[in-house]
Amino acid sequence: MNKNDLKTFLNEKVNQYNNPKFITTDPIQVPHQFSKKEDIEIAAFLSATIAWGNRKSIIKNAKRMMDFMGNSPYDFVLNHSETDLEQLQPFVHRTFNGQDFQTFIKGLQHIYTNHQGLEHVFKTHAQEDSLQFAIHKFKHTFFEIEHQPRTQKHISDPFKKSAAKRINMFLRWMVRNDNTGVDFGLWKSLSSSQLSCPLDVHSGNVARKLGLLKRKQNDAKALLELDTALRKLDSEDPVKYDFALFGLGVFEGF
Repeated sequence: MNKNDLKTFLNEKVNQYNNPKFITTDPIQVPHQFSKKEDIEIAAFLSATIAWGNRKSIIKNAKRMMDFMGNSPYDFVLNHSETDLEQLQPFVHRTFNGQDFQTFIKGLQHIYTNHQGLEHVFKTHAQEDSLQFAIHKFKHTFFEIEHQPRTQKHISDPFKKSAAKRINMFLRWMVRNDNTGVDFGLWKSLSSSQLSCPLDVHSGNVARKLGLLKRKQNDAKALLELDTALRKLDSEDPVKYDFALFGLGVFEGF
């Protein structure tokens, strides 16, 4: 199909999937339990961090993370004791274990105590048309605390050729204001035009079938190629097409 037909088709799919019904089957439902900005962004960050594998398992374990924190994530991050941290030890989601969970709580405390919060870190290092450098710098800042090297793998780095799907998804949740009640649009200091598509096996396969992506690997180069194509369709809100690509792949088997 030509560019206009493709844009029309994808916009129809965005409208189909970018609505509150989407929330009930997606990990974004976990931060939607909260109303305070810091609670939402911490719940979103942790939920996105474990967002790989079976979606029901992701949602179940993200809710367990909130339960471990007394369903007050910001208060827990700021005011936890060593005993509180020890109680996180039984948690496990695939390769993300209790030790990783403890380290992430300490990393978040470091971000809020010493770097003015999650939004400020990303805003400080944001580029005009991309947040990939900001993700790279965020990972460095997050792991300024004492940590085991193995835990670093749970935050991807675009500068090490990663498409950084999960953290790009988290940024979509925080930055994009979709006026439908799905994405939060909490971070007013950043723009949807700076966002990148959360590229995974589903969105990547659909993008290739639609001619939006040629590169075979789902890596940083593929993300740049896909972002470039999506920005030609909508320069202000390119990442809205994540709903179309994901919906076509997961729900329609496109």
